Amino acid sequence: MTDVFDVRDDGISFVAKLDRASARSLALETVVRTLAVEGLLTAWRNERYAAAPEFAAPPWFELERAAARFFGVQTYAAHVNGLVRGDGEAAMWIARRSPTKAIDPGMLDNLVGGGIAAGQTVAATVIKEAWEEAGIAAPVAGLARPAGTVHICREQPDGLQRETIFVHDLCLAADFVPASQDGEAVEHRLVPLAEAARLIAIREGPDAVTADAALVILDCLMRHGALAPDAPGYLELDALRRPVANLRTQS
Repeated sequence: MTDVFDVRDDGISFVAKLDRASARSLALETVVRTLAVEGLLTAWRNERYAAAPEFAAPPWFELERAAARFFGVQTYAAHVNGLVRGDGEAAMWIARRSPTKAIDPGMLDNLVGGGIAAGQTVAATVIKEAWEEAGIAAPVAGLARPAGTVHICREQPDGLQRETIFVHDLCLAADFVPASQDGEAVEHRLVPLAEAARLIAIREGPDAVTADAALVILDCLMRHGALAPDAPGYLELDALRRPVANLRTQS
């Protein structure tokens, strides 16, 4: 791949002739398809992520989603906490991922969550994923309230997940029942917030929650006061929601 990458002792860059985002994207397509044939990537998604200096900035290049973790590219996602508020304790919808998913198969997850493809907005991603994963119509999904971001960095079988998640809260009617439209969720359960807190503490087994969903749920519980500020470990849990760079700055 010497026609794509310039490999040096101090790093790797694109060769000089690949001086435009479109040229880099096209060259990477060949590289990524080779990696896929060699079995080094998860299932091909036919969807691209944008690699850029910051979210929504003009991209340096676009990359097939299945290869983002292989190259450690910073990615972005939108997740939605599906909340139900009645006369009693508030509750949250939890989904179970299909056992055929390449990442975290069969684990519990947020009601709605998905990566933000190149050229897509956060709001458009919420509406798209809300329908596909839970059967939530666009007018309802559009009411999801942005609630900030959380950040995750973890090793995965196909590389390094470095992702910023745009968190949303959506209040749903008491009689609403989620229905997956794309088969990526195989079960939904409505649990009190206290039960959601218990679930995200489970590390293994059939009721384990994915790492990114656990972080989104933790953030929701803390914002809504479901975890008391004087509870043991509260400050340590709160620190999990902050970017690593901020933690270093404050240390």
